[in-house]
Amino acid sequence: MVHVNLMAVLVAAIAVFVLGWLWYSPLLFYKPMLRARGKDPAVEMAGGKIPAGKLVIEFVRGFFLAYIIAHFATALGITTWMMAAHFGLLLWIGFPVIILIGSVMWENIPVKVAAIHAGDWLVKMLVISLVVSLWR
Repeated sequence: MVHVNLMAVLVAAIAVFVLGWLWYSPLLFYKPMLRARGKDPAVEMAGGKIPAGKLVIEFVRGFFLAYIIAHFATALGITTWMMAAHFGLLLWIGFPVIILIGSVMWENIPVKVAAIHAGDWLVKMLVISLVVSLWR
């Protein structure tokens, strides 16, 4: 049976929740993403706040993602930062990038929007992989 450090999972989930909030905030990529979707950032920002339910779901998603990555990292014996970074990069290419390419090809998602999401997923995969692999 694989032992997963739940404290590392929780810290990783909190970290990617905060990083995701920052990534999609007006400080970074909120406005470029809206423009790439053909929307006016000023109009969209007038709406204000994100519903609490969505924030809770986003945190839970991050927690489950961190738990699953921790499970695989432990089972694979990933213990160094280089192995963890390599693992995170492979996860990023193997899942979000492949899925986002399909969204661009088949759902006409703008390439800029997919690139912004891909960057977010790269950060998430690397941070989670590093935290759960190095904190045993």
